[in-house]
Amino acid sequence: MFARGNLIRLLVACASLVPAAAVAARAQGQGFVRYDRFESERSDRLTGGRIERAEFEAGEPDIQLTLNVPSFRLTLWQNGREVKSWHVGVGMKDYPIYIGEREAREVIWNPNWIPPSSDWVRGTKGVRPGEVIKASDPRNPLGKVKIPLGDGYLIHQAKGPGDLGNLVSHGCVRMMRADLYELAEKIVAARSLPVTRKQIASAKASKKTLVAALEEPLPVDINYDTLVVEGGVLYIYPDVYNRGTNTAPRLRDELRASGADVAGVEDAELEGMLASVKRRTKFVVPVSSIAQGRALADGRSEPLLGSPKPARRKRTAATGGR
Repeated sequence: MFARGNLIRLLVACASLVPAAAVAARAQGQGFVRYDRFESERSDRLTGGRIERAEFEAGEPDIQLTLNVPSFRLTLWQNGREVKSWHVGVGMKDYPIYIGEREAREVIWNPNWIPPSSDWVRGTKGVRPGEVIKASDPRNPLGKVKIPLGDGYLIHQAKGPGDLGNLVSHGCVRMMRADLYELAEKIVAARSLPVTRKQIASAKASKKTLVAALEEPLPVDINYDTLVVEGGVLYIYPDVYNRGTNTAPRLRDELRASGADVAGVEDAELEGMLASVKRRTKFVVPVSSIAQGRALADGRSEPLLGSPKPARRKRTAATGGR
């Protein structure tokens, strides 16, 4: 699904030189090539307008993780196809999650926590930077599983459902325990890691640490895209880190790059769409409706958490609707 190593570095350096049509062309075959950390992995410009989905297969090692921060959606891909998505929590504004390419090299059940040398740790009573806090210690906030992403960034257990869709951590991704168990076990099964079901069950039932090392790193792509055209439908997500991404000019550019004719669409219409997005909602509308000047009539606000659903055209009295 993703090119790695030198190819990624080359594509990053040349991203501004590659036209949108070339991006879509790379969406075929083995999946799509990622080289823009501000473009959702679900964008039609990368997928060609179609995301293939498939059941998970054990023993198929070509897996990747992606996360678009504004949608709070972590996705597991296998052989370029979507296997499953989960809702997550991410880093606070003052401690944002890293945007860009990361790698996971191990999965750890009942992990130790080593507090980083950070101001928030120094301000936490009873915790010292650099000390090893074991899984059995109530001061350990990581829960039952952690997946290190390097440089102190982690995927680990959420405190509860209230973490999902929120800015709650110090630069980490938080998942519900059942979801984290499922993800961890899929990684083990895909890569045929030498960890047995009995060992995993024992780790779940105890505080004993279990480590599954990945011989080949697992790519993790973290992006920040608030304006996503997926399957011919525009999704506007809240700009949770206040990066100034939700503006009428940027929205117009995104629609043009996706092939929409928006020459006759007034800025007021675009601004009305953007204004419909709140901290916990997204705005959903077919791109075809925008080109017809019906964005606000046909679009709708939806709860932020939830899988994207195609927007439906509203029926009118002229067509027999009520």
